[in-house]
Amino acid sequence: MMLRLSELTESFRISVTALRQNLMRSVLTTGGVVVGVLLVVVMGWTLKGLDSVWEQTIGILGRDMLYIDKWHWGGGGNWRTMEARKNITYEQALRMQERMESAEYTIPVIQRWGGSISFRNKQVMCSVQGTTADYGNTPAGATEMGRWFSGIENQHGARVTVIGHGIAKTLFPERDALGKVIKINGHPFTIIGVVERRGFVFMDFIDNQVFIPIGTFQTTYGFFGKSFSVAVKAGNEKLMDIVRDEARGHMRSIRNVPPGSEDDFSINEMEAFDQQVASIRYSIWAVGIGLTVLAFVVGSIGIMNIMYVSVTERTREIGIRKALGARRSSLLVQFLIESSALCVIGAVIALPIAQILVGTTYWVAHSIFNLEWLSAVSPFIQFDLLLIAIGVSVVVGLMAGLLPAVRASRLDPVEALRYE
Repeated sequence: MMLRLSELTESFRISVTALRQNLMRSVLTTGGVVVGVLLVVVMGWTLKGLDSVWEQTIGILGRDMLYIDKWHWGGGGNWRTMEARKNITYEQALRMQERMESAEYTIPVIQRWGGSISFRNKQVMCSVQGTTADYGNTPAGATEMGRWFSGIENQHGARVTVIGHGIAKTLFPERDALGKVIKINGHPFTIIGVVERRGFVFMDFIDNQVFIPIGTFQTTYGFFGKSFSVAVKAGNEKLMDIVRDEARGHMRSIRNVPPGSEDDFSINEMEAFDQQVASIRYSIWAVGIGLTVLAFVVGSIGIMNIMYVSVTERTREIGIRKALGARRSSLLVQFLIESSALCVIGAVIALPIAQILVGTTYWVAHSIFNLEWLSAVSPFIQFDLLLIAIGVSVVVGLMAGLLPAVRASRLDPVEALRYE
């Protein structure tokens, strides 16, 4: 039979009174629960932050982009097999550009790792990208100031450059980069644009790139021994399957891949990194869950022991209540409320500590270490994490208090009244 509201209210009142009479013991008992709630909240905040950062990165780089390359980005495949592939030549990249019909843009790209960039007495090493004017129409080429180089500048091999956000911040921390002349591989280049900040976490290298016209790249570094990439912008994520199939067919034809043979190139998309991010999430989740379970087990054992002590100390009280007509269900609910309240106290203690920890971490990373990608992460604990923490605490309390509560409800009133 269900408890009446009056009985439930009375059980709650008695539980609160018992906790207040032993307040210090109650607080000290919640140590394991405090640690468990801290881990739940901090782990949840970390995973939500990682998801926010990654989604912002994907949004900037574009899920409607694919890149045809000699190498596979995701780390899959045999390295020696990919190394043995023939380079994608400039002529092949141009033929792809001519043939692609379903794509919005098809753009040849060539890259030089470890390029030397200098301005006065400052020097940085970065990636130098040679490409065309169309690259400025992709999410990866969007500028926060200035402009992209034009088709005419590309044709005439103009010594102009668009630099990444990280390069601009390093070379020109307190001034406007536009119009400044930097040296790339010893040659003077005029900065005409700065690309928006795009790199986050393990992809911050994206901000440390400079872009120059592809013709200028040829006179600066040459094409010999280098493999091109072909950046393809579908224009709509729904068209990705069509664009991918067309691009694969054209590249196989251009590179004379025999029917039935494997591709001697890779088609890379941003999904290649999704597995890596998922792996990081799983690692954080696995470690966090393991530590959280351990903390809650320790906490629940402590609460269970304290509840057994409480039942023993209040044996005569239980006997009197039973003699006056208290039902077993009332006693059961009373002790379950008491054990759950202990865990909720632990959560109430842990949540402000968790917010201080999260806020301090955010402030240190953003203000001292200047990690700008943290702008995608909230410095506050999300409301759903608060509800989860309190809910888990109540469940742990119910489980920890079940056996002591059953023992209290089954005490014989006669034996309980004789207890000294």
